[in-house]
Amino acid sequence: MIRRRILSISAATLMIAGCQSSSDPQVQARNHEFGCMAGTVGGAVVGGLIGSTIGAGSGQVLAVAGGIGAGGYIGNRLACR
Repeated sequence: MIRRRILSISAATLMIAGCQSSSDPQVQARNHEFGCMAGTVGGAVVGGLIGSTIGAGSGQVLAVAGGIGAGGYIGNRLACR
């Protein structure tokens, strides 16, 4: 039952993803902008999670803040080429 549900969700996701490509320049620009934002936010989240495993006390707060900043920057640079 659960496998069938996961399989159907995966199939639906792939079908929707196939509809995302377009030759319209405005749609491509919008998709690129979304990718940039997703890369930045995703990088910040991952960086914050990695930073939360480092340090203790006030050092952990600085590590999380640094991880968020560095992760957001790296995610932006990777996704916004």
